[in-house]
Amino acid sequence: MSITVVETAPLADVKGTAPVLLTVEEAARCLRIGRTTCFSLIRTGELESLMVGGLRRVPADAPAAYLARRRAEQHAA
Repeated sequence: MSITVVETAPLADVKGTAPVLLTVEEAARCLRIGRTTCFSLIRTGELESLMVGGLRRVPADAPAAYLARRRAEQHAA
């Protein structure tokens, strides 16, 4: 079995601090899903998001919370 290393673009960084809000594209990259799928999760309420002005943003902890819920659902099934 071989291991494949995947390079990803770093998230936006402001003076060494982690971002509080992610763009939809950044959230999609975190979850390793496509942008369209990420918007679908947002539309159904499965992935938390909010509007900042006219921009859709995802709280930085929302992808991990989504994953935790999905894992709990699968363990319960």
